[in-house]
Amino acid sequence: MAVDHYENFPVASLLLPARLRPAVRDLYAFARGADDIADEGDAPAQARLERLEAWRAAVQDLGAGRPIQAPLSADDRAIFARLGDTVVRHGLPVQPLLDLLSAFTQDLSVTRYADEPALLDYCRRSANPVGRLMLHLSGHTGPVDLAQSDAICTGLQRANFCQDVALDHAKGRCYIPLDCLERHGLDPGSLDALCADPSAPPPDAWRDAVREQAGQARRALLAGSPLAWRLPGRIGLELRLVVHGGLRILEKLAEGGYDPWGNRPILGRADAFLLCWRAFLTPRPGAASSSHHDA
Repeated sequence: MAVDHYENFPVASLLLPARLRPAVRDLYAFARGADDIADEGDAPAQARLERLEAWRAAVQDLGAGRPIQAPLSADDRAIFARLGDTVVRHGLPVQPLLDLLSAFTQDLSVTRYADEPALLDYCRRSANPVGRLMLHLSGHTGPVDLAQSDAICTGLQRANFCQDVALDHAKGRCYIPLDCLERHGLDPGSLDALCADPSAPPPDAWRDAVREQAGQARRALLAGSPLAWRLPGRIGLELRLVVHGGLRILEKLAEGGYDPWGNRPILGRADAFLLCWRAFLTPRPGAASSSHHDA
C-alpha cells in the first residue's frame, strides 16, 4: 500500500512473512484512517465525532459477526471490507480496534494531560493496541509478551510526543503532562512563543522537560526490548528495527540538545543503514548503554 505519511517505523516491510503483510496493511489502513479522521482536513469536530462513532459501530458489527449497518462512505466501506476479512482470517480480537478509536475520539476533546497516569492511559489505547494486534497475528500472546509489547508501544508513542511537540501544538495539543511542566516551572502557554520562532533556542527549562519525557520513553523501550530478541525469525527482526528506530529518534533528540522545535529528529536514509546494522548485528540494548542520555 502507499504510505502517504511520514512514519518513523516500517509498515508491512519485506522483513515480515509474506502471509502477514496483507493483514498488517489492512490494520495500518484502519489505524491511519481513523487517526486522520481526528487530525486531518478541516471538518468540524462534530462531523469527525460522528464519523468515528460510525467506525466504532462498524467494528462492533465485525466483532459480533454481523453485516455492517453503520453509515459509512464508499471509501470507509472498502477499508472495513478488507479489515473484516483480516479479522476473520486471523481470528483477531476487536477490542484493540475499539481502544484505538477511543483514543482518537479523545483527541477531539482532550488537549492536555494532567499527569503520568493520564498520559499512560492514553498510550494504553492509542499505541499499545497496535502491538497487541501484531502479537495476535504472530501467535505470541503470553502475558510477558503482551506486557513487553505494551512497553515498546508506549515508548514509541512517547518518543513521538517528544519529536512532535511543535506539530502537536499546531493542533492545539500538548502531550507533555502538566505536572512535568510544573516541576520545571513552565506554563503551557509559553509554547506559543517557542513555536512562533523555532529558530530561537528554547529555554533550558523546556529542554529539561523534553529530556525528562525522552528518558521515560527510553526506559519503556528498554523494558520491552527483550521481546524483540525473543520473537523468532522475521517478526523478531522487524521488531528489533522498530525498537532501534525509537531509540535512534531519542538519540538524535539528545544530539540536537532536546530542541524539537529547531531540531526535530527524523529518520533518514543514513539512519536506515545504522538501524539495520544495530538490528542484525548488535545484542539487545541495555539500560546502561543508553543511560547517559537520560541525565
